[in-house]
Amino acid sequence: MYGKIIVVMSVCAVGLACALQGAEPANFPSELVDFGPASETPLFAGGGQGTWDRDLRERGWITRDGGRWHLWYTGSNPDRDNVRRLGYATSADGLNWNRSDRNPLLAAAWVEDVCVVKACGRYHLFAEGAGDIAHSLTSVDRIHWQQQGPLDIRLTTGAAIPEGPRGTPTVWREKGIWYLFYERRDRGVWLATSHDAKTFTNLSDEPVLACGPDPYDRHAVAVDQIVKHGGRYYAYYHASALEQWGQWSTCIATSRDLLHWEKYGGNPVVPVDLNHPKRSSAMLVDDGLHHRLYTTHPDVRVRFSTVTLPRRKSPSHR
Repeated sequence: MYGKIIVVMSVCAVGLACALQGAEPANFPSELVDFGPASETPLFAGGGQGTWDRDLRERGWITRDGGRWHLWYTGSNPDRDNVRRLGYATSADGLNWNRSDRNPLLAAAWVEDVCVVKACGRYHLFAEGAGDIAHSLTSVDRIHWQQQGPLDIRLTTGAAIPEGPRGTPTVWREKGIWYLFYERRDRGVWLATSHDAKTFTNLSDEPVLACGPDPYDRHAVAVDQIVKHGGRYYAYYHASALEQWGQWSTCIATSRDLLHWEKYGGNPVVPVDLNHPKRSSAMLVDDGLHHRLYTTHPDVRVRFSTVTLPRRKSPSHR
C-alpha cells in the first residue's frame, strides 16, 4: 500500500524499529524540509456564516494538472447538519482560488480528508466517510464523482481487519500496485496493497509508522502525502504531542521501499503554531520554480521552499 512471509517478518522485526529512529539529515534534502513562513492570510477559507462549507475540515488535496491548479476540500456547517461534503476550487496560480458553482459536488455523501490519484484515464478519490471508514470515488472530469463504496481492507491472513475507524487514506500508485496508508484513531499508520484499488491486504498487521518515542508525535500520527524524490519516498504526516490532540505539527519520514520508514531527526518540519494550534494536513506541490508546502486545515495557507531547483529534481506526487 512478494514473498509475504518474508515481508511481514522484515516489517515486524526491522521496520518498526526504523520508524522510531530519526534518520540521517543527508536523507532529507533541504528542498523538502526548509520552508519560509506561512502566508499571513488564508488563500482559501470557509464560505461564511450560513453556507454549507462554513468550516474547512481535515486534509484537502491540491494538484497542478492541465495548466490549472485544482483543490478538493471538505466543507461542513454543524448548524445546518452533520454531513461533511466535498467541494472543489480552481486557480491559475495556486494562490487565488475560485469555488466551483457546482459545489457541493455530492449533495448527501460524507467525503472527508481527501486524496486524489490520477490513473488509467480517471481520477480516483480516497476519503473518509461517516465513522472514519475509508471509501473511494471515481471521476473523468474532476467534478462528477461516482461512489465505489468502502475500501475492503484485510489482514495479512486475508481476514477482514477488526471493526472500527480506518481513516486518512493516503494512496500511492506505482507499477500497477496501489499502496494504501491508513490510520486507526491516529495511533499508528498501516500499509496495505491492491491491484484493483478495491480490496487491500496489509503488508504487516503492525504499524509501519508508529507514534513516538520523541514527544512531538507521541500521541498521534497520520500520513498526509507520499512523494518520491532522488530515488527515495517521503511521507509528510501530521502529528500531535498531546493526548487530547489540541495541537498539530507537520513532520516527514523517508523510505526506500514504502515499508521501512525513518523519521527526520529535525522533526517537526512545521512546528505547532501556537496562534493556530490545529493547523495541519500538509501537501507538497511543485510550482515550476519552488516546492510549495500547503496546509489545508482549518484554512489553506502556503510556505515556499527556500531552495530554487532545476526541473529535473522536482519530486513526483500523488
